[in-house]
Amino acid sequence: MLRKILVCDLTVGMYIHEFCRPWVDDPFWINNVESLLQDAAVLERIWQSSTTEVWIDTARGLQPSVNSAAAAPGTQQEIPTVSDASPSTMNEELARARMICGRAKAAVIAMFSEAKMGRAIQSEDVDLMVEEISNSVMRNPHALISLSRLKTSDEYTYMHSVAVCALMVALARQMALSEAQVREAGVAGLMHDVGKMMISNAILNKPDRLTPDEFETMKYHPEAGVKILQENHHMTQAVKDVCLHHHEKIDGTGYPHHLSGDQISVFAKMGAICDVYDAVTSERPYKKGWDAAYSIREMASWKGHFDPMVFQHFVRTVGIYPVGALVRLKSEQLGVVIEQSSKSLLKPVVKVFMSTRTRMNVEPAVINLAHPDTRDAIVKFELAQDWGIGNVDALWSKSSVG
Repeated sequence: MLRKILVCDLTVGMYIHEFCRPWVDDPFWINNVESLLQDAAVLERIWQSSTTEVWIDTARGLQPSVNSAAAAPGTQQEIPTVSDASPSTMNEELARARMICGRAKAAVIAMFSEAKMGRAIQSEDVDLMVEEISNSVMRNPHALISLSRLKTSDEYTYMHSVAVCALMVALARQMALSEAQVREAGVAGLMHDVGKMMISNAILNKPDRLTPDEFETMKYHPEAGVKILQENHHMTQAVKDVCLHHHEKIDGTGYPHHLSGDQISVFAKMGAICDVYDAVTSERPYKKGWDAAYSIREMASWKGHFDPMVFQHFVRTVGIYPVGALVRLKSEQLGVVIEQSSKSLLKPVVKVFMSTRTRMNVEPAVINLAHPDTRDAIVKFELAQDWGIGNVDALWSKSSVG
């Protein structure tokens, strides 16, 4: 049953059906997307917004208390004690991450559309979205990052921003940056490609590689993005810098300003790595995405492209064998990485499903290579096409890890 309540009566566990405000003013992170409210931090942001009423579905979530209708807008409430950043398993967080990705896609589409029309981007909405992504990464650093790779080519422009946001948050935490810097890194990741809204769809969605002239047009998007962000005074200098310089390279061969070495800020160096990793692992109109482990090794070989120290931090963030990597084990089994280990980058949790000797499927089994009783180990990573495997991602995104 749908019921309209005051926002100050909204609590974690309620199912949001719709915000009672004009469409153009909806918090873009949840625009046209129904959602179970799970994060206390997200709830607090909604309380702080200008929305005063909301429709909830009492059949799909908690009901308001009997006295809630008497509450007045702006009433102070204690934040629920349920922790929005408590550690969770990969499976638990994948369920949440799927909902977050759905909301985030709608959010970025709305946000970029507003930017294209010259309208200001609402800072509270950006912060709300980054906080929800950041909380997911804190609960489990690999679920949303891995899931956001699974996008179709027509989703790329929008979901790429979500993926880079999550990667930037995780990388910033791995580098032990302050929470304020972590949030700023997330905003930078979310906004780094906003300038692509000024590039024609014919170029953005071209099913073939760009011609030299088209590539020159595409290279304008960092400067176009900064022009958009300059109209939004709440965007920090660091966010603008990542937008402008995420295509710079350490050896000075990047664009638009051919910066090199320490001329490139740490945030821009982080943005360059996160941007490329998601780009090469994603399906594009003109190519299939690379295997995650293969991507790490290829990127490591590009001398002069990335800052070596920041890249080392990035490898620790996603893993030497990231979630989704196809690996051969010493036991002559083929498996897919389904979760990282906190103990060793070389010993993730693997779901085995094929014999490398017979090329026949075996009963799927989960092996924690970091467990002290496990004698198995990864020999090398493999490519799915070499084994005639069509959809490796289905093996880990629906896995049960106990």
